[in-house]
Amino acid sequence: MSEHRAHVEWERGPLEAFTDHRYSRRHVLRFDGGAEVAGSSSPHSVPLPYSDASAVDPEEMFVAALSSCHMLWFLSLAARAGFQVQHYTDEAVGTMARRDDGKVAVTTVTLRPRVAFGGTRRPSAAEFEALHHHAHDECYIAQSVACAVQCEPVLA
Repeated sequence: MSEHRAHVEWERGPLEAFTDHRYSRRHVLRFDGGAEVAGSSSPHSVPLPYSDASAVDPEEMFVAALSSCHMLWFLSLAARAGFQVQHYTDEAVGTMARRDDGKVAVTTVTLRPRVAFGGTRRPSAAEFEALHHHAHDECYIAQSVACAVQCEPVLA
């Protein structure tokens, strides 16, 4: 078992009343390796200027996590099969919609990987599809989408 941590921090600005909902949603996400990313709600959910369109929103992070995990597994599986990947890019898209229970959720994530191979050994179309299918089956994030989310709040 392994743990993966993220530190998320937000603080109210000195001139923001907060209870009127006119406060910045910009926050900071810090990761154990030292990376720091500006986060915000999506401007689709909370209008500007209370959102920051230049920051990463949770829905984008979710789509990116799925895309990144799939790619990393694909690269590993391709290498194991003896295929030399030269370049990999993905234009992943997540779609938000209302579910049957009335809740709004990311209901579909479509990965669109574009892969260029080098070397002399190239996968057939069937091998290429099989690599992507296997990568999806192995991707921890794809397999976690329906996981339980627990909340253990602490009053500061």
